[in-house]
Amino acid sequence: MKNDMPIRCVVVDDEPLATKLLAQYVSKTPGLELKMKTTRANEALKRVQEGNVDLIFLDIQMPQMNGIELMKVVGKNCHVVLTTAYPEYALEGFEHDVIDYLLKPITYDRFLVAVNKIKERFHKEPVIFTEAPQYIFIKSGHRIQRIMFSSIFYIEALRDYIAFHTDEGKMLSLENMRNMEEVLPATIFTRIHKSFIINKSKIEFIEKWKIIINKQYLPVGETYRKKLIAELNI
Repeated sequence: MKNDMPIRCVVVDDEPLATKLLAQYVSKTPGLELKMKTTRANEALKRVQEGNVDLIFLDIQMPQMNGIELMKVVGKNCHVVLTTAYPEYALEGFEHDVIDYLLKPITYDRFLVAVNKIKERFHKEPVIFTEAPQYIFIKSGHRIQRIMFSSIFYIEALRDYIAFHTDEGKMLSLENMRNMEEVLPATIFTRIHKSFIINKSKIEFIEKWKIIINKQYLPVGETYRKKLIAELNI
């Protein structure tokens, strides 16, 4: 394959949110082209058999036909990156010469590591992504708004919305916290409570399991404390 030709990808996962997330990752990554996203293994198989597919991002645990079974049917027709929440399947996957194995929840940073391996396999030379995008697009009202990571203080879960607290004010979106936790880079953001995700670089100080950011006191939930301590090297 020529280096200037995009790698044509199919995303298949029986969880619609996981399918949507990986499809977003593929669409915003240079050198990859999304040909299909589906929650049905038989639809992905049909598309591969029709041709024009180079790579499948393939979930393992699916009804009717699981990822390992689909991979055996596909054979050498295209390459595979496995995605799953179950690390015990990794060995079997690599026995079938998969390019990489992505453990859910999949961050964009980790996805880019797989992309480097994909590029090396296809083009026989490494392509290093030295810097991931430093922004996110969200739907706010009737507008698609770009927000720079550096401008975000923290994200707050409200009843029907989430609020992005930024240096330009508060923006509301119909996104959900789980999706934000998966999409935002873990090197910059961390979840400290069921209702809060913070930008770690914005922490002013921590006092009695409350984090102070932009003069706001945000609680750290008990289930998140150990993880926070490890991330901040306290």
